[in-house]
Amino acid sequence: MSETPKITLVQARITAGVWDGVMAGAGPTAPVVAVLHGGREIEGVEVRPVPGKAGQLAVRVPIPAWALNEGVQSFLVQADGTTLAEFTLVAGVPLDQDIRAEIGFLRAELDLLKRAFQRHVRES
Repeated sequence: MSETPKITLVQARITAGVWDGVMAGAGPTAPVVAVLHGGREIEGVEVRPVPGKAGQLAVRVPIPAWALNEGVQSFLVQADGTTLAEFTLVAGVPLDQDIRAEIGFLRAELDLLKRAFQRHVRES
């Protein structure tokens, strides 16, 4: 029995409002690629062969204006119902406060773990 080839998708860049990625392992037929943001499908996704690169496909996703908002915006790139990649855009004033709060939370958790580990070492 032969295994189904594993499809991989690697982000190349985001330029001029377009996310670009390179897909490999799709086989001879390009899969149906859908990009979702908040459960809504992004229109205009293109999948084309990469010139000179057998077995690789270029995936281009235009990022629509309606998807650009303050905060963290996550996009899922799926092929035939399987999530292959995701990308995130972060914008706006609240971002600064969100990151500081998250770093503060991570520091507090790290201190808690450090104290628990030190107590464990002392008691061993």
